[in-house]
Amino acid sequence: MNTMKKLLTALLCGAMVLSMAACGGSDSESAEGTGSDDNKIYVGTEAGFAPYEYMSGDEVVGVDMDIAQAIADAMGKELVIKNMDFDGALNAVQQGQVDFVAAAVSVDEERQKVMDFSHNYVDSSDVVVVNASAGVVNTNEDIADKVIGVQQGNIADIWVTDNYPDAEVKRYTKFVQAAEDLKNNKIDAIVMDLYPAQELVAANPELKILDENNPLFVDQYAIAVKKGNQELLDQINEVIDQLIADGKIEEFTANHATAK
Repeated sequence: MNTMKKLLTALLCGAMVLSMAACGGSDSESAEGTGSDDNKIYVGTEAGFAPYEYMSGDEVVGVDMDIAQAIADAMGKELVIKNMDFDGALNAVQQGQVDFVAAAVSVDEERQKVMDFSHNYVDSSDVVVVNASAGVVNTNEDIADKVIGVQQGNIADIWVTDNYPDAEVKRYTKFVQAAEDLKNNKIDAIVMDLYPAQELVAANPELKILDENNPLFVDQYAIAVKKGNQELLDQINEVIDQLIADGKIEEFTANHATAK
């Protein structure tokens, strides 16, 4: 009887060990981030910023996704897209949960302290979007003491906060949310990149861009990688330089501007 109990105990312990080992393997395989599969490369983005990144059915597409695909192709890897909030994407690349971020990321001094950036691939003009019938904001200067909508963590968030201390800044994760508040006069204006602003206004005829030919400020977009990941940065720069030389960035932009 004692022998039978010992045998059963040994079998149960063995089963528990095997189960724990299996669970450990499953966690490792399912963990998000980089390094778990050398044949894949992970990009973080926020698919609410057409034409740079947006949803087409269940697929994330856009100018940045075309660039990301070109990077993956050059490296002989499968591209895996992680769609998340903009702030979340920037945090993810710093923590090594994605290999790079392609999300119309503007380069500034504060970001350069915590992540590295590729060569610039787009010069971006940021404009003011208003409710066409409200009449509250009629010039760029009028927003100085108004309620301004921005995307949280976007360069417009930083720029407006720094330059308009008397304004009330309202932060959104999605521009579609800001558009609804602007239409309902809950905010006075939105500051955002020109191309996404054009897409937003096209989808919301109640809104208008205050002055397309007079941007509030100009900045540059680049790919973000984890601080110190020079090997990946060099590979990305090589791809971006070639895309620019071949006129592909303009081609990607034209394709997605007309596709929406």
